[in-house]
Amino acid sequence: MRLDPVLLEILHSKVQATAEEMGTTLQRTARTLFVKEAADFATALVGLDGKLFAHPRTNGVSLFVDCDCKATIKAVPDLEPGDVIITNDAFTSGGLSTHLPDLHVIQPYFHDGRIVAYGWAFIHSTDVGGVVPGSILPSNSEYFQEGLIIPPMKFMAKGEMNEDFLTIFKANCRIPHENIGDIRAMLAGLHIGKQRVAEMIERHGLEAFLACHEDLQEYAALKAREVLRKIPDGTYDFWDYMDDDLVTPLPIKVRVKMIVKDGHVHLDLTGTDPQVAASYNTATMNRMHEWLTMRFTSFLMTHDKTLPLNAGLYRHLTMTNPSGTVLNAEYPAAIGLRSAPARRLNDATTGALFKAVPDMTPAPSCGAGLTFVLSEYDETGSKKNVVVVEPMRGGMGAWKGHDGADNRDASMSNMRNHPIENIEVEAGILVREYDIRPDSGGAGEWRGGVGQYLTVEFLRNGGKVYARGMERFRFPAWSVAGGKPASPFRSVLNLGKAGQKELGKINEVPVNAGDTVTFMMPGAGGYGDPFERDPRMVERDVIQGFVSEEVAKRDYGVVMREGRVNTEATRAERARRIKDNVRAQFDFGPNREAWESVFDDETVSRLNALLFTLPKSIRQARRKWIYSRAVPDLEATGGKPLTEVFKDPDAIRARLRAAMAEVFGAAAARV
Repeated sequence: MRLDPVLLEILHSKVQATAEEMGTTLQRTARTLFVKEAADFATALVGLDGKLFAHPRTNGVSLFVDCDCKATIKAVPDLEPGDVIITNDAFTSGGLSTHLPDLHVIQPYFHDGRIVAYGWAFIHSTDVGGVVPGSILPSNSEYFQEGLIIPPMKFMAKGEMNEDFLTIFKANCRIPHENIGDIRAMLAGLHIGKQRVAEMIERHGLEAFLACHEDLQEYAALKAREVLRKIPDGTYDFWDYMDDDLVTPLPIKVRVKMIVKDGHVHLDLTGTDPQVAASYNTATMNRMHEWLTMRFTSFLMTHDKTLPLNAGLYRHLTMTNPSGTVLNAEYPAAIGLRSAPARRLNDATTGALFKAVPDMTPAPSCGAGLTFVLSEYDETGSKKNVVVVEPMRGGMGAWKGHDGADNRDASMSNMRNHPIENIEVEAGILVREYDIRPDSGGAGEWRGGVGQYLTVEFLRNGGKVYARGMERFRFPAWSVAGGKPASPFRSVLNLGKAGQKELGKINEVPVNAGDTVTFMMPGAGGYGDPFERDPRMVERDVIQGFVSEEVAKRDYGVVMREGRVNTEATRAERARRIKDNVRAQFDFGPNREAWESVFDDETVSRLNALLFTLPKSIRQARRKWIYSRAVPDLEATGGKPLTEVFKDPDAIRARLRAAMAEVFGAAAARV
């Protein structure tokens, strides 16, 4: 049955509104700050094929449209009215859940004894057990350390909660009552979905409701292809780096080859580094996956805001995603920080798109998203409190004709900040500073967005700080079309006080009353020659605090006098320096240039191909050994800059050849 366009549009509006109402209900009834304030949740209607056919536009995590519920539904057969499936296990849910704190629930919706659709929801649970409060620790080396593993199972059967499950779940998390409150909020959202589906079927009939699942996806696919056809046919390569995996100082390469033909796009992720013995892995289960297609979700929605949000957006995308990389990690890899490699793929895909359609593509966003967690005891010293203090963001990339958005990078989610009043009620802290971070956005004719700046003071002894998603310390967001890179991440204990300490990436930091921690989020890349920026726009940035007078002169050639542009001095300054202002397609910054003076794309691609000939059990150790032999004085993020380490690239290259020859034989050592 094919629906006529008018009825299809009516049903589109209704299923879209249902998905939105499910999300609103979940958020309003949730218990934890991270769900009810930050909005780290999602809701949707799912078709009989396990794909999403209606996803909210305005609430929750906005870019999980490519989720696939098939494997989870298949794992729990014989579903009956009132049943609800729950899971948080990536490896048995087919990658539906992507790390253990994400609890997913699925409810079948019945009509006359048959399933006609499913409701789906997920929340990021503040704690599901594991080795540390908040469950995620960057240095975790295997999956079992990250919390309670829940394979797909019935959480509710015929409308009754599984009390055995609840007993086990409560015993394995640090804040059981808050977590159960969030689960009940998901059930409330699913219940709303069930009611609205029944109303649609009563009004429009079962056949029309079932037909809209496929028709809406087909409509989205047709419209999405028209956007993709704007990308010229061709092959576009790009790669980017995570700083390191915290347990070693080795950068992690993420590589993409984008092959475009008549509106069909194939992404080949071959050449991406092997999975690591830390949490910086994504388990995508050998499929095209929502963490890997997010960049195209935003690309498509940017260039056609009328697209329906459903799985049809991806019908003209295909992917090669080799097993055993940080983008397709194999069991039992730790995956708590699965967003880090996905963010870097986001940026690498941005680079490939910029090569193809520079007028349609921005510079990269900040490339980091900090989740700041505090574990503490209450005033009595007896009850443990685990709070997500703040989900912090950097800026978004500039693009032709537009500065990047400041402070709220929405390139992977549209999560919100926690109000300061709520933070100080929930945790023993005082927020001393919460502001923009001046000079963090990359300079350009259009400026990259700046990051956030946060300082908190701790009021109790015995606390511990955990921080997830910290990236771009070593390799800040690069720039395009003659712009300049952004400022890198910075984190400091007791800034401006005795005992000040640069923290770099945080695994676990003990804090006591009176201590402070300051997070300075990275900015985003600039677009275009900064000397082409209107001096009055630079003046506005200085007045509003986004750019300092020093950086206005250094990066933009704009001279300020008493808070205003000095036109003559600016003209002279720009004329004096114009020959030194090189317009490169990409500016990656000195650390990446130093790294690639030895570890260029060809060399690393060949090394990775050789590493994948080794058994998985020794692959990571051999990779670490080869790199450490080649660069023995390489330090972790926050240590010696790569520009100092790579002062003699010929010597490093010689040591690399020797190390590769020792592991793979002399024939493999052509570097």
